[in-house]
Amino acid sequence: MFWGFKNKLLIVYLFFSRKTIKFLEIFLLNKIFQPHFGFRSPSPINSVNIKFQYRYSHTLCVENRLNFLLSVLFTALFFFYDSADEEPTSQSDHSEIQGTLKTLASKLDDLSTCNDLIAKHGAALQRSLSELETLRVPLEGGEKIKAVNERATLFRITSNAMINACRDFLDLAESHSRRWQRVLQHEREQRTHLEETIEQLAKQHNSLERAWREAPAHAVNTPNTPTTDKGVSERPRKEEASDEDEDTEYFDAMEDSPAFITVTATDPSQHRSTSSPFNPKMKSLSTTFDEQQTESKELQPHRKRRTQIPEKPNYSLNLWSIMKNCIGKELSKIPMPVNFNEPLSMLQRLTEDLEYHELLDKAARCENSLEQMCLVAAFSVSSYSTTVHRTAKPFNPLLGETYELDRLEEFGYRSLCEQVSHHPPAAAHHVMSQRGWTLWQEITIASKFRGKYLSIMPLGAIHLQFHASGNHYVWRKVTSTVHNIIVGKLWIDQSGDIDIVNHRTKETCQLKFSPYSYFSREVPRKVTGVVKDSDGQAHYILSGTWDDKMESAKIVQSSRGSSSSEGKQKTVYQTLTPKLLWKKYPLPENAENMYYFSSLALTLNEEEEGVCWTDSRLRPDQQLMEAGRWDEANVEKQRLEEKQRATRRRREAEASKAIDEGQDFEGYRPLWFHQRTDEMTGETIYVYKGGYWEAKERQEWSMCPDIF
Repeated sequence: MFWGFKNKLLIVYLFFSRKTIKFLEIFLLNKIFQPHFGFRSPSPINSVNIKFQYRYSHTLCVENRLNFLLSVLFTALFFFYDSADEEPTSQSDHSEIQGTLKTLASKLDDLSTCNDLIAKHGAALQRSLSELETLRVPLEGGEKIKAVNERATLFRITSNAMINACRDFLDLAESHSRRWQRVLQHEREQRTHLEETIEQLAKQHNSLERAWREAPAHAVNTPNTPTTDKGVSERPRKEEASDEDEDTEYFDAMEDSPAFITVTATDPSQHRSTSSPFNPKMKSLSTTFDEQQTESKELQPHRKRRTQIPEKPNYSLNLWSIMKNCIGKELSKIPMPVNFNEPLSMLQRLTEDLEYHELLDKAARCENSLEQMCLVAAFSVSSYSTTVHRTAKPFNPLLGETYELDRLEEFGYRSLCEQVSHHPPAAAHHVMSQRGWTLWQEITIASKFRGKYLSIMPLGAIHLQFHASGNHYVWRKVTSTVHNIIVGKLWIDQSGDIDIVNHRTKETCQLKFSPYSYFSREVPRKVTGVVKDSDGQAHYILSGTWDDKMESAKIVQSSRGSSSSEGKQKTVYQTLTPKLLWKKYPLPENAENMYYFSSLALTLNEEEEGVCWTDSRLRPDQQLMEAGRWDEANVEKQRLEEKQRATRRRREAEASKAIDEGQDFEGYRPLWFHQRTDEMTGETIYVYKGGYWEAKERQEWSMCPDIF
């Protein structure tokens, strides 16, 4: 509608002021008739100097007001119907139709409000007219007053009829919405059927083309056919791009550029002897997952890690006890019970990204940067595989809290996390591997509660650098959404895009995490991606799910296809058989009673000798919760949080005192990380400054704060 609800109230209010009739006339000319009919008032509104002189009798003023109000009301009705009729059949989704009906209902409510105000002030107007009839006026004046009274009565009747007509219009729109939905559902089914038909035609076309190409190949198969140094004939190699089996795969669009379709091409006789038909010197991605497992099993751990923790107790959540503890307290001081937590801190959850570190070990041995990009992309997806059943919240780390994971002897890497800021909460993470890579990141968590679900948005970039090649990869995490916060069973979804950039070669990979939709026919938790070189040419197609596996398929040929239903032209990519990059490890036995922890997560709270006394595995409330003593854990958690608040108040008092005395005050500084400007992104982030592992060797922790 052209006017908002506030503007309507303003018009009704101004209607009862004598000196504003001229203002309203100019307002209507400028705001309504001029844009739609080309009329224009003599002067702009902001320069009008309204000087209204009382030239008419009271009766004539009442009549003029009635006429003016009628014009305003019917103008509003005109815009109501004008906005209500805007493209009702262009809505293509049930939610959009419902939104349109809600808008119509809202506009009807606005008109009803105006009608109530008209009825109220109209009744007052009639009372005033009745009082005028009792006065001694000439006969002609009495007849005029009766005529105005009759007009006021007709005005009220007309406004009521208008509101009823609008209500009938809304009911009619609601009844027709069901027919619209049936028509739209029929159109959707027809479009789906058409897409399936086109897909079958594409399969048959490629099968016929393959048969046509194979026929002359057998007829001209002579010893004089030129061969390469590997003994494979030249002709079949050139025809690899057009070969395709009947298991053709089609992928939807996953970027703003034109959508694409991938067609799998397989011919065992041509691809059995070499892993990459275009560059035999490159290390191939064709290593199967079984070979990866065999490779990892060759490294027997020097220490037997635990495989289970105490089972999660079945404690009922007493909401009244939580509310009772909240009475009279500030929001920041309300303790949240450990019933909502899992016995791990956020620092340990960051460390869980290393669950599939062998992907980076393999990537470090890749000689081809594009294949390396595929493995890095699989690693970025694998970090979400542990979240599919993990709906509990990790403990918020205390300021200065650290967590180390030393797997140097077993897997060749060391990891260190530190909580570097409390408001906003930020954690810095650094991993160094003897197998040729270094990873670091600073993550700040931002969250928004949207009624039925909670959106968790990790802020900050993840950096990965390989020592041998110098390839430096940067990417950011996607948004995690926890659904059914109020009612129902909690479940987690990941959605958004991950753009991985190799800053040395300018190669990119865009991964799309498709959000879950009840009406979608796609595989739940689907992830698709394309690996491109510095010129924007696609080389690999990635596909899979973030909770199970990822595959890569090398592109051998691309061509422009027909336009999609959205009007975009699709690109058809013909690929080799997809190769498995990553597959999720099965959960340990009885994981459902151990917070759905993975094999790595079960070991994160193991006792370690010589760790810093700020380490998360030494946090008392977390230890009590893992042992199943939740009541004691709640008491300990409240004590730790109050101790942290007291430390912050003392630090703020010292800062205030230093400012009053004109002295410089140095705020909190992390022990093991310092701020630096990143050369790649230009952001100021916390990076590891060294010294932790040397301090561990000396067992020198005197500089560490007492936070527990």
